[in-house]
Amino acid sequence: MDLDQGLRARLVQAGVELLQTEGHTALSLREIARRAGVSHGAPRRYFPTHLSLLSAIARAGLADLADEIDAALAAAPPAPRARIAALAQAYIGFASTRRGMFELMFRHDLLQSGYLGLREASLPLFRLLTGLVAEARPGASQPAEITAGVLWAAVHGMAELRNWGSLQLATGASDPAPFLDAILSAHLGPDSGENPT
Repeated sequence: MDLDQGLRARLVQAGVELLQTEGHTALSLREIARRAGVSHGAPRRYFPTHLSLLSAIARAGLADLADEIDAALAAAPPAPRARIAALAQAYIGFASTRRGMFELMFRHDLLQSGYLGLREASLPLFRLLTGLVAEARPGASQPAEITAGVLWAAVHGMAELRNWGSLQLATGASDPAPFLDAILSAHLGPDSGENPT
């Protein structure tokens, strides 16, 4: 790795660590530079704007989420519905344990900016979910992309509501499993005997 790539990676890693310990409000260029051990102007050499650096940090989060989902799928039973449940559980777990990163990864201004193809970087996850939906519902009249989109929206919304405490307040329940079961049943149909969770 050349010096420029090494410094870019160090700045991104400093941002990832800062996000985990201090939250997204602490992600200033100056603080990231300080944590990376470089001058406060150094990030501008590698990232033309604050949004571009935040996009690089968010992209690292998407890579971490993909790794966690890959590990969950490797341990999951082979049935498509069980694999969808494992994917969703990993997604919800990531949202819960890496709240700042989860929020950053889906920030509208970053997704709209187009830096580093952040929006496109989430597409492999969506394609994976779409493929699993197609396997779980062969011959369904509704395209797998539509069902996958609705599943993603439901799981993402449930994760956000749990993070905010709103779901627990409204329902009195903190365990995500019953909500996930309900989401899967609503969008994939009744469980045919395999255990989705």
